[in-house]
Amino acid sequence: MTGGGSSMKSKQIMTLVGMGILTAIVIVLQMVASAIHFGPFSITLVLAPIIIGAALYGPGAGAWLGTVFGAMVLLTGDAAAFLAVNVPGTICTCILKGLLAGLAAGAVYKLLEKKNQLASVVTAGIVCPVVNTGVFLLGCLVFFLDTVKEWGAGAGYENVGAYFLFGFVGLNFVIELAINLVLSTAIVRILKILTSPAGAAR
Repeated sequence: MTGGGSSMKSKQIMTLVGMGILTAIVIVLQMVASAIHFGPFSITLVLAPIIIGAALYGPGAGAWLGTVFGAMVLLTGDAAAFLAVNVPGTICTCILKGLLAGLAAGAVYKLLEKKNQLASVVTAGIVCPVVNTGVFLLGCLVFFLDTVKEWGAGAGYENVGAYFLFGFVGLNFVIELAINLVLSTAIVRILKILTSPAGAAR
């Protein structure tokens, strides 16, 4: 009983430490990313640590890290243009897109990890930016459609759908997806190290 309790406590401590480190990484990466712009928005660099956290500690951990990401988007000024239009809508969109992206990545990874770890990481790496961008676009449709139409017209787009795809978030999404796919093998190596008996002992 004592050994089992000690082992469980040690595992809980390791989880807290791991989550603390990943949370710090998300915060730092988002601060760095806020200065890197492709099109009207900064590129998202935090999806890899969100996927790692979701894979190591479950969908709930992915949701937490995604929520931290969403909060940092608000705090770093990335959402300033939207906050000027609709504060509640901006907060809701930023928090939900990160939370749901992390939750979905964790759920997909857990569903597939026993079949093939690389496939589960690649799939989670695809799902995470898809959900992140999808919820963002949904938030724009619900809270900011008139504003986005004005931006599109100002950029020379007659069709708001075309602006969404080619002038608004299209390039960012492709870059984020490519980064995740490129990092997939590295993420698998990290997971194997951290989940191996030697890695767990650390």
